Amino acid sequence: MELLGQRWNLRVLWELEPGKLGFLELRRRMGQCSSSMLSTRLNHLQSAGLIAKNADKTYELTPAGEELGTALASVWSWSERWSTQLGEAHPGDH
Repeated sequence: MELLGQRWNLRVLWELEPGKLGFLELRRRMGQCSSSMLSTRLNHLQSAGLIAKNADKTYELTPAGEELGTALASVWSWSERWSTQLGEAHPGDH
């Protein structure tokens, strides 16, 4: 769980969910994430077995990463469904 809480890790997984990406394209999609930070995150996610680097130097989710992506999609759907209502709540309102 600690791995998922580190900045940029979930974003990397999210960006790889549709399919393989090379470093430069992934970096472009990551916005403000520096190249060195992205490289560090990719190495951590590889070590954890969630992504793989292919011979063509693209990155993709492993089966474990795909399963995690499915779980994250559920969280994303929940967030989309409830963000407006939860965002309108004020502290102390019930």
